[in-house]
Amino acid sequence: MTIHSTRGVLYVHSAAAALLPHIESAVSNVLAMPIKLDWTPQPAQPGAWRAEFSWAADAGTAAALASAMRGWERIRFEVTEDKTPATEGARYSYTPTLGIFHAVTGLHGDILIPEDRLKSAVVKAALGDVSLVGEIDKLLGKPWDDELESFRYAGDGAPVKWLHQVV
Repeated sequence: MTIHSTRGVLYVHSAAAALLPHIESAVSNVLAMPIKLDWTPQPAQPGAWRAEFSWAADAGTAAALASAMRGWERIRFEVTEDKTPATEGARYSYTPTLGIFHAVTGLHGDILIPEDRLKSAVVKAALGDVSLVGEIDKLLGKPWDDELESFRYAGDGAPVKWLHQVV
């Protein structure tokens, strides 16, 4: 089996101070190397902290990072992963109120919605259960984007640290 190397970015948009060492430990375990994140205050949420870093590792690392941190209260994060010759890209978003969102992404970061998920949204809308616009918004991660936007904006100009997994 060939493993493809890729790059991605982890954005911890907000985290409670008590979680910071646990986040670093979880990320260190996934990347199989010790890391220390550069935490800065999160202006969008007084008392919270933010950090981001870019990584280079095997395809699937974004999923592993998202899995390692999902379900924690008082954290908001996103993880992206670039596509490889054998894999699509990925984006994971997490908020305590919405849970995890996953999307397949294309070459330029656009969300790619599988045909069966679009067909399902159309059927639900035709049955009157939901609005088509609402379902498409969910497929595109709009509720997560809406909740995370103020945290993203507050992170403009934050330092970025590159990490490379040793294989």
